[in-house]
Amino acid sequence: MTVGAAFAGMRRVVPVMFKAGCPDCRGRFELAASALRLAIGASSRTTFYSFTCPECGVAVRKPAGERIVELLTGGGVRTLRLHSTV
Repeated sequence: MTVGAAFAGMRRVVPVMFKAGCPDCRGRFELAASALRLAIGASSRTTFYSFTCPECGVAVRKPAGERIVELLTGGGVRTLRLHSTV
């Protein structure tokens, strides 16, 4: 099989963009999946996503419920699973 035949049915992939907001500067913007990080912990208190505000540079951390986790993981956001040591 040639490389051309292997990729014949593929279409161009459009990067996923996520809408976000900064609680400090109140900026509203779109971020690529590569700009976000998701941490999944044992509880809702330890499950969150984070990013750096492109407008003011502050580190932002927001809680992530089940639906947010589903959207972010489906969109290719890098995920860290936090494990309990107990």
